[in-house]
Amino acid sequence: MKPGIHPDYAPIIFRDKGADWAVLTRSTMTSTETMEWEDGQTYPVIDVQISAASHPYWTGQQRVIDDEGRVAKFRRRYGKTSS
Repeated sequence: MKPGIHPDYAPIIFRDKGADWAVLTRSTMTSTETMEWEDGQTYPVIDVQISAASHPYWTGQQRVIDDEGRVAKFRRRYGKTSS
């Protein structure tokens, strides 16, 4: 690799406040906000809106909103009414 053209690759914390979950990993992203990790060291932290801890696919907390089929729903809305 060419020296001096790549961004720094350093430890950083990604935190999902909604799920009260955080992970320490390495990234080229940076942040001015910091947080103390379990090992006692302070690392930059980036807040994310959704993570594996809060995403419905991974948590299994999906909700079925539409129980009615598409065809039945179409017929109910746009079907002929009996006179």
